[in-house]
Amino acid sequence: MKKKNIFTMLVTLMVVALIIASCAPAAPTPEPVVEEQPTKAPEPTKAPEPTAVVVEEPEPEPLEDVELRMTWYTDGNEDVAMQALLDKFEAEYPNIKVTLDNVAYNVILEQLPVQLEAGQGPDLARVTQFGILSKYFLDIKPYVADPGYWEENFGPFLAWMRPTGDTEGIYGMMTQLTVTGPYINRTLFEQAGVAVPSDASESVTWEEWAEATRQVAEATETDFAMTMDRTGHRLAGPLISNGAKFLGEDGFPVMDDEGFRKMSQLMIDWHADGTMPMDVWAGATGYLPAADFFINGQAVLYMSGSWQIGQFNEKIGDAFDWEAVPNPCGPAACTGMPGGAGLVGIKTTQHPEEVAMLLDFLAQEENLAEFSAKTLFIPGHLGLAGKGVEYQTDVQQSKDALNVFVAQVGKLDPLAYTMQAYMYNTIVFNAIRDRLSQVFVGELTLDQAIERMQQEIDDGLIAAGAKK
Repeated sequence: MKKKNIFTMLVTLMVVALIIASCAPAAPTPEPVVEEQPTKAPEPTKAPEPTAVVVEEPEPEPLEDVELRMTWYTDGNEDVAMQALLDKFEAEYPNIKVTLDNVAYNVILEQLPVQLEAGQGPDLARVTQFGILSKYFLDIKPYVADPGYWEENFGPFLAWMRPTGDTEGIYGMMTQLTVTGPYINRTLFEQAGVAVPSDASESVTWEEWAEATRQVAEATETDFAMTMDRTGHRLAGPLISNGAKFLGEDGFPVMDDEGFRKMSQLMIDWHADGTMPMDVWAGATGYLPAADFFINGQAVLYMSGSWQIGQFNEKIGDAFDWEAVPNPCGPAACTGMPGGAGLVGIKTTQHPEEVAMLLDFLAQEENLAEFSAKTLFIPGHLGLAGKGVEYQTDVQQSKDALNVFVAQVGKLDPLAYTMQAYMYNTIVFNAIRDRLSQVFVGELTLDQAIERMQQEIDDGLIAAGAKK
C-alpha cells in the first residue's frame, strides 16, 4: 500500500509541474535578421508618348490674275501663229492672260512711239525701230531663267535692241530675220517672151532690171514695170549698191555724195516716166507697202523683202509664178538690207516678271521653230538657223524664195549691217523717204531735197541728244 501511495504521489507532482509549466509566459521569439539592401535610384520618369497630331497643309493662295497686252502687226499669218503660242502659254500659266492687239504697221511706226513717250505703252510690242525706241524697252535679264541661252542664240541681235551704253541687257527676241530684195512675176516674163535677167547672171544692175521689166509691162499691158515699198529702209540697199556712204568720217550721217545722187535720180526718173506708180511714194504719208500692186498682177517687179513670202503663199497661190531674185547691183555692191522685227517688253509694264516669263517661253527653240515654220520666216535664232526649219508649205515657190533670201544674207554689204545697227537710222530713212517724195511731185529739186534731208537729220540728232 505504501509503494502504491508513493507512485501516486509522484504522478500527481508531475501533473502539477506540467500544469505550472504550461501557465508560465512563453519565451520571446527572436526577430529574423534582415540584411539591408542599398537604396536604388528611382527609375527616370518616361516622357509621355507624343500624341499624333495631323496638321493639314494650308491651301496655297491663288496666284494673282495678270493681264498682259501685246501690240502686234502682221504681214501675213503671224497673228494666227502667235495666237497659237499664246494659247499654249496660257494653258501652262492659267493666271496670265495675254491679249493680242493687232494693229496696222503704220501704228507701230507712228503712234506707238507717241504712246511710249507718254508712258502709256503696252506690256509688249512687236517693233522694227530698235535704236530710237530702245530707251523704252524693259531689260528682262534679271528675270529670265537662263540668260546664257539668250546670249548663245540671239547674241548678234541683242545689241540692236540695247540702249546707248548698255552692253549686257536682254530686251527682247527677234521674231524673224529679214533681208530686203525684189520679187518678179515670172509668168509675165514668159508671156512677154522676155528673158529673166537673173537667169543668166546674178550681177544684174538696177538699170538692166528697169529696162527688162518695162519691156514686159509694155508687151503684157501690165500697169507698172516696178514698184517699191514707201520707206527709206527699202531704198537703202540700192543706195549703198550705187555707192552711197551714209556716214561721214565723224560717224554722223551725210547724204550728199555721188552714189546717193545716182540712185536718187533713178528713182526720180522712174516715177516721172511711169516705170513706178506715183500712188505709193508720192500719194501717201508715212510708210506704205506696195504689195497689192504685185499680188494683183499690176507690177512686174516688186522691191520688198523676205517677210512677204507668207503673204504671197496665201494670197497669190497659183494665180501666177512668182519668185525672189538676187539683189540688183551697182558699182559698189549687190546688197539689200538686213532687218527684222523683234518682240520687246516695255519698261512701264506693271508686270515685268510675267513679261519676262512670256518672252522666255516664246524664245525657246521649240516654240520659235513652230512660229517660223508657220510664218515662213527666216529665224533670228542661231540654233534654229544651224538646224534648219521644216517650213509648213507645199508651195515650191515659197521654198525657193526662202533659199534665195537665205543666200543673200552672206552677200549683204558691211555698210548695210552698220546702218541697220545705227541707233538713229529711222531719222535718216524717214528724211530720205519724205524729201524724195517731194521731188517726185515737183515740190523740190534733188539739190533742195538733199539739203533739207541733211537739215532734218541734224535737227533730229540734236533733239535726240546725239549731236550738238
